[in-house]
Amino acid sequence: MTTLTFAASTFGDPGRGPLLTEWLEDFNKSQSAIKVSAAAVPYPTFGQTVLTQMGSGKGPDLIRFDMPEFEAASDAGLIAPLDDLIDVSKYDLLKQPDQFMVHNGRRDGIIFEASNYAMFYNADLIPKPPTTYEEFVKTAKSLTKGDVYGLAFRQTEAEEAGVWQDIFNYVYGFGGKWSDGKNLTINSPENLKGLQAYKDLYDAKVIPRGADAATFRRMFAEGKVGMELNNGGYVTATRGQNPDLNFSVAPIPFPVRSQGAILAPIVINEASPSKEAAATFIRWALEPANQVKLQEILGASSVATVTQRSAEKLKETPFLKVFDDLTESSLPQIVLGFEAKTPDIRKIVVQNVIAALQGTVDLKTALDRAQEQATQLVG
Repeated sequence: MTTLTFAASTFGDPGRGPLLTEWLEDFNKSQSAIKVSAAAVPYPTFGQTVLTQMGSGKGPDLIRFDMPEFEAASDAGLIAPLDDLIDVSKYDLLKQPDQFMVHNGRRDGIIFEASNYAMFYNADLIPKPPTTYEEFVKTAKSLTKGDVYGLAFRQTEAEEAGVWQDIFNYVYGFGGKWSDGKNLTINSPENLKGLQAYKDLYDAKVIPRGADAATFRRMFAEGKVGMELNNGGYVTATRGQNPDLNFSVAPIPFPVRSQGAILAPIVINEASPSKEAAATFIRWALEPANQVKLQEILGASSVATVTQRSAEKLKETPFLKVFDDLTESSLPQIVLGFEAKTPDIRKIVVQNVIAALQGTVDLKTALDRAQEQATQLVG
């Protein structure tokens, strides 16, 4: 029997992890030649840990990457090309997100999860969700009292990848972008405006400062946080922490309807000695029934192929349509034109933005410095 290791940070998710492990067991029971075992690596260190392993010719056979690490691994030749292993013409793939699975004309990934960002809100605390940024700020301030906060987001360097995901929504939601495809635009007026909005909320003390994502997500589940910007996968996790929480979802109420998306490819490690067995698992995952089951586990996310949500699921979770309708205006959290350099650019941007949050430098100077450092990097 061939034994494969599948590494994903989501296996450690308290809501989805056990269900994903059961889904792997469905594959294991479907035949006797291959066994896939789950390896959970904590999200904050996942990318660096796995990239380091792959760079030394080791690591898991199958990996669920986020886009920045996917692009870096692909650019470094650490991912096995899938063109000869999987005939994608057999499957009805999602067209808009799937284009990002092809790197330099070569297919290196298949979408495992495509999850748009939206605004989660506690419907007991907020009967009518805000529809403008001004209402968003007003709601956050009015809810913050005692041990209850109006909002929560990541704001520490220890959660660099998560901070990047959070600020992405503010940059794009205020009409900004990290590049024009050829040149970096980190310090553009639009980016400054979006990140100033993020900093203003931090300064207003409407968030639990210093709390990491695990902490403030637990607080949201306990009714101690009113709003959070998060992706569709958070639905299952939230229900896992508190099935009775009365929460709903609405589009992020920023000036421009443009937001980040968790686009997570599944890839095969170039160093794996069992590439064909790994491809067998991916082909199994792409079968319609297995895609539907995976989508139900992932919650409000989409999967690689076009699927139909059941009437039962839509009745249980009416706001699924909110997420699905955002697919065309969502972008993966990479710097377009500088995809493989995104992890390095992210580090520079996050370090400078956090320095501005902490008051050691003003935000405009921080972004000017980030622009200069990142431009030298990509040189």
